[in-house]
This record gives sequence, C-alpha cells and structure tokens, in this order.
Amino acid sequence: MRLVRRNRFPRLAIYTCFSIGFGAVLTPIGEPLSTIVVAKLKDAPYYADFFFLMKLLGWWILPGLVLFGLLAMRMGKTPVTVKPAETAQGEKYTTILVRTGKVYLFVAGLVLLGEGLKPLAVRTIPYLSKYALYWLNTLSAVLDNATVASIAVTPDLPRDILLFLLISLVCAGGLLIPGNIPNIICAAKLEIKTRTWAKAALPLGIALLAVYFVVLCIV
Repeated sequence: MRLVRRNRFPRLAIYTCFSIGFGAVLTPIGEPLSTIVVAKLKDAPYYADFFFLMKLLGWWILPGLVLFGLLAMRMGKTPVTVKPAETAQGEKYTTILVRTGKVYLFVAGLVLLGEGLKPLAVRTIPYLSKYALYWLNTLSAVLDNATVASIAVTPDLPRDILLFLLISLVCAGGLLIPGNIPNIICAAKLEIKTRTWAKAALPLGIALLAVYFVVLCIV
C-alpha cells in the first residue's frame, strides 16, 4: 500500500480495525462480541436471532462506518491497490486453521466464563445505571470487548441499558490493541507498537464515546 506519507499507514490500519469492529457487531458470525451477545440473549425476553443486533444497532453503527471511510479518504489520493514492489508471501493453510481454532476456543472459553459469572452479574449489573455501565465498559479496551460482554450482558437488562452497554463496548474495542481480535492480528502483522496505536486511536475512540454518549442520552 503506497500512501503519500508512510507514517500514515498505522493510522489507516487503525481506522480499518475500528470499521471492522463496528460492522462485525451486526451479526452473530461477525466477531466474538456479537456471537456471545446473541447466545446470551437467545431466550426470553429478547429471543435474539441472527438479525437481532442489526435491528438494535444498525442505525447507530452506520454513522461510525461513514466516519471511518471519510477519515481514510484523508490519507491521500495515491491508489493503495497498485502493484507492490515485492510479492507478498501468503499464509499457509495450517496457520489459518490454527488461528481459527484459537479463536473458537477463545469464544468457547468466554461463553463458559459468562455462564460461571452469571449469578454475580444478575445480582449487580441490573442495579447499575446505564451511564455508569457505559463508562465502566471502556475497560474492554484492555480486557477485550468480548470478555466484558460475556460478564455484563444478561437477559435481565432493559433494552435501553443494553443499547448503552453495547455501543460503549463497540467504541472502546478499538482504543487499544487488546480491545478486539482484529486489532491484535493487524498490529502483529503490521508491527504496530502499543504506543503508536494508542496515540492514533485514543483521541478518536474517546471522541466517539463522548458523542455517542450525548446522543444516547438525548434520544
């Protein structure tokens, strides 16, 4: 990818990871966060199906996706699909299968963790205000947003609190490298350091959290 300024490459990668995190939350096959949420809300009162998150979050996610596209446009006018100077080496099938297996075990472990902590979550989460939950969930930047979802999401949550919770998880997932699986893979492949990621992602992520918070409170 030949950008006008090479130092903009990490920033473009971060915008891309934010976009992946936002879009992937719309279906249960998109990422661990959405898989866990749908699994935990499949029974009463939500009866979450394949399109549950798309219906709940779709109109909230769309502005974010547009924003990331606009930010990426600012990287420069040079095409990013020109022929590279060197042919990139493809990954082996065994590497892809091993990574897939690790992700599967990761999600399975989170589902079991959520079930184990369910009694504690039922006694605490519903009694916290949606405003407190919104900002507490920014811890997902360090813990991975799917981990926080496995603990915090319960069927007892009212719809408005669930919306606050999920929006904060999606926004906070891009703040730091551990916040989401795409961040981890992208940072490892492109050798983006934690400090570089935080410097570019924190201002954008915090601004997103603040804007969404204000809009959610108004609506």
